[in-house]
Amino acid sequence: MDSSATAEGGTRRPRFRRAFNGLAFRVTHDDIEIIRHIGRHRFLRSTHVADLVGRSVDRTNDRLCHLYHAGYIDRPRAQLDFYPTKGSAPMVYALADRGARLLRNHGMLGLSRVEWGRRNLEARRPFIEHQLEIAHFEVAAQLSAERCGHRYVTAEEIVSRLPGSFALDLGGNPFALRVTVSHQGTRQEIGLVPDIAFTIDLKNGASRNFLAEIDRATMPITRADFSQTSIERKLRSYLSAYASRLFERKFGWKFFRVLFVTSNDNRVRSMIEALRSIQPPGAAGSSLFLFASRDALRAADPLTAAWRGVDGSLRRLLPQ
Repeated sequence: MDSSATAEGGTRRPRFRRAFNGLAFRVTHDDIEIIRHIGRHRFLRSTHVADLVGRSVDRTNDRLCHLYHAGYIDRPRAQLDFYPTKGSAPMVYALADRGARLLRNHGMLGLSRVEWGRRNLEARRPFIEHQLEIAHFEVAAQLSAERCGHRYVTAEEIVSRLPGSFALDLGGNPFALRVTVSHQGTRQEIGLVPDIAFTIDLKNGASRNFLAEIDRATMPITRADFSQTSIERKLRSYLSAYASRLFERKFGWKFFRVLFVTSNDNRVRSMIEALRSIQPPGAAGSSLFLFASRDALRAADPLTAAWRGVDGSLRRLLPQ
């Protein structure tokens, strides 16, 4: 909830309409960091922002309120769907056009001109919810790495480390690839777009590379028509990319893990059964995947939680 929605004199500011007569304020370096975090993640709750900038929720809400009414960030109206039953849910924020111009002036955006305000108006609740789940996982992984003395490396920074690297717009995905998958005697070219790509630089100098899929249990595990999306098709696409060394050739990743986060343990078991039908335990590439339910990740952060492999064993993402 936005707990700082009142202006001087006790006048309550509108929640989803900017108060143009609000107090003037100066944008600080910390404010720019807030705007940058929101822009990079597409949507963030106020609690996510507080965790990322290391401030109290109340203090963070105060700055978010000022930045919203000054036009640097948006409050997508689709989140109004939450409030009839979830009135205390933390506010969701998105990058506004003025915030994008500010970041671009500080060299934090590429040259393309995305109409962020229009995109925020067009965003619907299912899309926002999925993006928030992606952000929740990534924020938790980043904070966990920092607590353990490791370094969380974002997809943008991974790209910046590559020879001949290019500037990446916020919202761009350098890990969106095309892979060729063979299935029942036919070959299909399939788009492979991980929800998250990240590296953990360990304090001992080693690195671990990860791709994550945040599953909302809306996609069938298998389909009779392989041209339609399914979990099986995702698994086969990752296996094909691994076998062809696509991630090694493009990003230098000789090995990586693909993490599937899903709704419950029953769906975890269904995913593992689908993987076993493709690549049984011990077959090449079968150890590529790890699975966890949201309940398992609520009990522990992503880097210390127990993930389940294709053979049923429990594993952690990082060495103890």
